[in-house]
Amino acid sequence: MRSIAFGDFLIGLGILFVLEGILFAASPAWMRRAMKSALATPDNILRIVGIGSAVVGLILIWVVRR
Repeated sequence: MRSIAFGDFLIGLGILFVLEGILFAASPAWMRRAMKSALATPDNILRIVGIGSAVVGLILIWVVRR
């Protein structure tokens, strides 16, 4: 039996794949430029953006679950 939290995780992962797929399908050239830009960005900036994104995501989950 799967837990509710695991089910929510899979739904979130599915939504991530859907959104990413839509972006690649709608504008592959823009996504290619975005990936090249990410490759040129220093590691510390990517790390800060990643941590910030994770924190915002956790806060959003906490607000919705509350």
